[in-house]
Amino acid sequence: MIVTTLWLFLVLLLLGVPIVISLGIPSLLPSLMDEGFAGNALYIMRSLVGGIDSTPIIAIPLFMLSGDLMAKGGISKRLFDIFAVLIGKKTAGIPCAVIVTCLFYGAISGSGPATAAAVGSMCIPLMLELGYDKKFTAALVAAAGGLGVIIPPSIPFVVFGVSTGVSIGALFVAGVIPGILIALALMINAYIYCRRNGEDKSLIADNHNSLKKRGVFRVFRDGFWALLSPVIILGGIYGGVVTPTEAACVSVFYALFVSLFIYKSMKASDLITYMRNSVRSYAPIICLLAFAMGFSRIITLLKAPQMMSDFITSAINSPFVFLLSVNIILLIIGMFMDTGPAIAILAPLFIPAAVALGIDPVHFGIVMTVNLAIGFVTPPFGVNLFVVSPIVDIPAIAIGKKALPFIFFFILALLLITYIPSVSLFLGSII
Repeated sequence: MIVTTLWLFLVLLLLGVPIVISLGIPSLLPSLMDEGFAGNALYIMRSLVGGIDSTPIIAIPLFMLSGDLMAKGGISKRLFDIFAVLIGKKTAGIPCAVIVTCLFYGAISGSGPATAAAVGSMCIPLMLELGYDKKFTAALVAAAGGLGVIIPPSIPFVVFGVSTGVSIGALFVAGVIPGILIALALMINAYIYCRRNGEDKSLIADNHNSLKKRGVFRVFRDGFWALLSPVIILGGIYGGVVTPTEAACVSVFYALFVSLFIYKSMKASDLITYMRNSVRSYAPIICLLAFAMGFSRIITLLKAPQMMSDFITSAINSPFVFLLSVNIILLIIGMFMDTGPAIAILAPLFIPAAVALGIDPVHFGIVMTVNLAIGFVTPPFGVNLFVVSPIVDIPAIAIGKKALPFIFFFILALLLITYIPSVSLFLGSII
C-alpha cells in the first residue's frame, strides 16, 4: 500500500497536477484501499489542522510581513548603497555588492523569492544602466536570492524544525557560515565573469562618485538602521533573549518603526495593504504545508520512514554515499517542487536514516535546505527565475541557462557543506 501511495503521488506530480491535489489524493488512497486503516478522511482533516496548529509556524507569515515592510521601506536600497560605496569600484564590485545585499536582506525576509524580488527590483535596473548584460544580471540576482532561505532567519528552517522536532534556533545558528560560504562562491563566479567579459569602468566610476558626493558618512548613516535589523533579529535569537517566533514579531515592529519614523518611506495607512499582501502570499504556502504535513502523517502511519530507514541502512552503510544520494535526489526534486512542501514531505522520511548513520540532524537540515535552495534557480520551474524574468523581459528558461555557472559554484559550496559538518556545526559549538 505504501508503494502504491508514493507512486501515485509521484505520477500526479510529474503530470503537472496541482501539488495540493497531488498530496490530497494519495493521502486518501490507503483508507479507500483498506476501510480499517486508521488514516481515514477524518484523521486527515485533523492532521491538516493539527499540522499547522504550531507556535513556531507563526514565524513564517511574520517574517514575510517584515520582509515586505522593509522592502517597501527602502531597506534593500540603503543596504546596497553601503556595499556599493565599499567595493563598487573594484572588479566585479557591483555584482558582489548585489550578492552581499541579498545576503543581508535574506537575514530579514527568510524567503528566496522575496529576496530576489526586493533586491532585483532595485539592483537590476541600476546594473543595466552600468552596462552589465541583461541575462547575467538577472541570473546573478536569481542565484543570490537563494541566500534568503539559507542565511537565518529562514522559512524552510522553520518548516524543517516543525516537521522533525529539530531545534529551529540551532538551525538558525547553523545557517550563518554556510550562507556566507555560498555568497563567496557566487562572488568568485561573478569575478571570473567580469574578468573575462569586462565592465564599463567609466559608468561604474560615475556611479561610485555620485554616492561619494552624498558623503560616505551619510550613506552609512542612512544604512545604519538597515544594517542593524539582522543584528537585532539574530542577536536576540542567539543571545537567548527571544525565540525564533518572538524574533519574527520583533522584526515586524522594527520594520514598522524604521519605515514610519526613521526613513518615513511609508504611511500608517499603507499597513493594511502590506498586511493584505502578506496574507495573500502566505495563504497558498500554509495550504501546501497543511496538505504536506497531512500526507507526511499518512505515510508515517504506513511506516514509510521506518521502512526507508531500514532499507537505506541495509543498502548503504556509508554516510558519504547516503549524503551523495540524498543530494542527487533533492537536486532533482528541487527542479519541480517548492522548498517548503519538499522539506515537510521528505524530512520525516530521511531523518531516521540520517540519524541511524550518525549524521547530525541539524547538519542534515542545512544540507537539505541548501540543496533545495538551488531549485530556486534551476529550470524548468525555478521560482526566482520567474521573479526576475519580468524585470528584464527575458524568458525564464533563457535566464536559467545563463545561471548555470552560478549553479555550478552553488553546488561546489553544497559539497563542502555536505562533507565538512563543522561548516554548519562550528558556530553552534561555541555559542
